[in-house]
Amino acid sequence: MLGPIFNREFLTVPRRTNHYLTRVAYLGTLWIICVTAWMASGGLWRSPTLGDTARLGSLLFQVLTVVELALFLFFAALSAASTVSQEKDRRTFILLLVTDLRNEEIVLGKLLGSLLPIVLLLAATFPLLMLLVLLGGIDPRQVGQAMLIVAATSLAAGSLGSLIALWRDRTFQALALTVLFLVLYLCLVNGLAVLPALLPQLSAAEVARWQEWLDPFRALRSVQDPATLLEPGLSPAYSFTLVMIALSALLNLWGVLRLRVWNPSGEPIIQREQPEDTEDKERILAGAAPVRPSVHAAPGPVRRVGPNPILWREIYTRAYGRRPLLVKTAYFVVLAFICWFALAPLLIQHQRLAFAAAYGLVPVGVLSLLLVAAQAVTAITSERDTGALDLLLVTDLTAKEFIFGKLGGIAYNTKEYLLPPLLLAAVYATYGYLASPPANHPEMRASMNATSFICIAGASLVLLAFAMLLGIHVALRTPNSRLAIIHTLSTVFFLSVGTLVCVALILINGRFEYQWGSFVFFLVAGVGGLWWVLSGDRPSAALTWASWFCPLAVLYTVMNILVAKPGSQESADPLIPFLVISGAFGFAVAAMLVPLVSEFDVAMGRTSGGAD
Repeated sequence: MLGPIFNREFLTVPRRTNHYLTRVAYLGTLWIICVTAWMASGGLWRSPTLGDTARLGSLLFQVLTVVELALFLFFAALSAASTVSQEKDRRTFILLLVTDLRNEEIVLGKLLGSLLPIVLLLAATFPLLMLLVLLGGIDPRQVGQAMLIVAATSLAAGSLGSLIALWRDRTFQALALTVLFLVLYLCLVNGLAVLPALLPQLSAAEVARWQEWLDPFRALRSVQDPATLLEPGLSPAYSFTLVMIALSALLNLWGVLRLRVWNPSGEPIIQREQPEDTEDKERILAGAAPVRPSVHAAPGPVRRVGPNPILWREIYTRAYGRRPLLVKTAYFVVLAFICWFALAPLLIQHQRLAFAAAYGLVPVGVLSLLLVAAQAVTAITSERDTGALDLLLVTDLTAKEFIFGKLGGIAYNTKEYLLPPLLLAAVYATYGYLASPPANHPEMRASMNATSFICIAGASLVLLAFAMLLGIHVALRTPNSRLAIIHTLSTVFFLSVGTLVCVALILINGRFEYQWGSFVFFLVAGVGGLWWVLSGDRPSAALTWASWFCPLAVLYTVMNILVAKPGSQESADPLIPFLVISGAFGFAVAAMLVPLVSEFDVAMGRTSGGAD
């Protein structure tokens, strides 16, 4: 019924090796989270009562469902967008359009085929959540409603990613706009809270109910409260599911109707005729050959190429698609919403919040890392899929020209994503100086805030450089473009989300000594995953050490921020965490960069070196 595209995915997905590895890694991660939460709530140090067991079941249900929702929201949109974009980059999507496949078979087949692994992971989660019912504290209906929310969210996110990929002609634009539109949607839904102040006829309870119908995290929060099961009327989970199904239907209907309008896209190359001037006519009449200017393939005037043709192409051509301002405009709109939500309590309401800088720097920093990594990995995968990478590698371009040209082009095209974290850190540093108690010495206040700003800005630059090199490194070593994109963005995503999960688990109990054992599992998982992404089938000693250093540095930094001075909300001196983070991730950058510019063929696996 869904056509041959979905049938192929349905038959081939269970045959892939990574299908089983993904399920094991996913369920293993959830098990580690369960063990960590259990140890944080007492674990081996006391005999639990029935009430303790029930509270543990409720805690595990809340943590697991939130983590599951965040993962599926991100990966459903990423998987759907990358599936369609890969076909476009390889120029095979046009072949689907010339077959007798109907529009709905192409759109729905691609969408549901990309979401099939998500569905299998969701089915594997259901028995685990039902086992939590045996601990008490939750109802089986809560499990069912939570699964509905996650499934509906995955369908809507995948539909959005598929629609944007059908619309845009480049992978980077599809990935970037998908992530930005997801964040923008969540910001707009949370921004509905200002409606009661603008429209007095609306009550805050009505707006909150609308937000539960539109926001997956708010809908899940309502399900996590058992008291909502006793409320009359339709549960927020069912209302949210119906809204997401309707939204998904509209997005897919739009994609079906516009499929052959948007595709094939691109500007046709037309050979422009040069008019014959008076001199040519005179030469023809005299019996001589006319003088013609130099002819080139592309229309328009001849442009002078710079000393590094790779860098020139990245900057002066449409290497990443048309209308790049669309992505940047969407980013600045999202940035404005994040800054408003983060800075308004401090600058307007004058609230005193613990770790106030994290409310702005964390989302902006994670978003910038994802966009920079997406730009870096697609800078290589787009060349490979169009067949241009092999042509570049057989020219007289050196490895340094190729790598540094790509890095310079990525930095130039992502400068709008590199600067906001640094500017926001400067805003927080200025606010910290102005909001410090007057009793403090002005020179001391200025020195403390300047030191914090330098450390945060320096660490941000190192992490952005790591994301940039990671995308190029993984894309050059992974022949499959879709896997390269997923591995790169997954690494950045898991480093960010994994750190936030560690922070949340530390804050649950506040005593790190109850949780050190479970954090060992987090370290092992992080080291193993990072080693596989960096090294894969061509390991090296430097990349192995980098896989160990980076997770340890992140954990050390988190501990310094949260538990440096127990019983207070004061962190340790930022200089030492900055040196640790910069040293670990700077070493990882060097471990990836040096082989690329010195032993390019060995780094790409085209030769083994030595006698070769």
